Amino acid sequence: MKLTILGCHSATPTASTRPTSQVLEIRGNLFLIDCGEGTQMAMRTSRVKFSRIKNIFISHLHGDHFFGLIGMISTFCLLGRDTPLTIYGPKGIREIILLQLKLTKSYTTFDLRFRESESKESQLIYEDDKVTVTTIPLDHRVYTNGYLFEEKPLDRKLDVVACEEYGVDQAYYRKVKQGHDIELASGEVISNDLLTFNPVAAKSYAFCSDTMYKPDIVPIIRNATVLYHESTFLKSHEDLCERTKHSTAAQAADIAKQANVGTLILGHYSTRYGDYELFRKEALEIFPTVELAADGKIFEF
Repeated sequence: MKLTILGCHSATPTASTRPTSQVLEIRGNLFLIDCGEGTQMAMRTSRVKFSRIKNIFISHLHGDHFFGLIGMISTFCLLGRDTPLTIYGPKGIREIILLQLKLTKSYTTFDLRFRESESKESQLIYEDDKVTVTTIPLDHRVYTNGYLFEEKPLDRKLDVVACEEYGVDQAYYRKVKQGHDIELASGEVISNDLLTFNPVAAKSYAFCSDTMYKPDIVPIIRNATVLYHESTFLKSHEDLCERTKHSTAAQAADIAKQANVGTLILGHYSTRYGDYELFRKEALEIFPTVELAADGKIFEF
């Protein structure tokens, strides 16, 4: 599981900071999460292949999370894209994008699909044979969802030596890896646990931005391998959280602790702060494994 931070700052872009956008690579999929201004340029800097982006997930309709989307779509057209692109996001994202295309008399060279959400309950919105994506309802000034990306359980690891010793024909190896017991020609049934090893544990990634402190998301993200949680403010500005519907680093750490996640990544920093290490220091007082997002930074788990 590989996470590339394309941008991780709040509000407006600056000469040295970009608004929110990420690329998650998981089980062969390359998912784009949010698309603030400058996303496609950041993708080129990070050498992300445009052609591998088939699904884009937009958390909410604030500009620093989707203003780069129409430019991305335009670039896909100029590159001659002919494969479908699906955009997941709040109700309204379809109208916004299609209106921009209409008024600029533009058209796409590919099938542009929209999957809009308006439910305040967690929903499964994407599934293939390897990965599922569910929404994480958040609490922000407009309707907002985070996203939980989960690997499906992997096949068990084949113990070839044991299979040979028990006389299991290679034609049954796939069934063995899928967890089935095997009946030999003699009628003897060989238990699967004698023929396989436990698989590598399935991984998951929870993306939560933007939101107030919202502990009722804990059951949704419990035991996630990695949690990215916004930390717009430090505790010294906690009074701003209610008005702006954002979180502090300490609040993000508390969510990580309650959910028993593996690693917490902080981001969406207010540009009022000059030293982002203060965010990590604040979170470490509550949760032991804390990383700081940074534009262009890559995490592998």
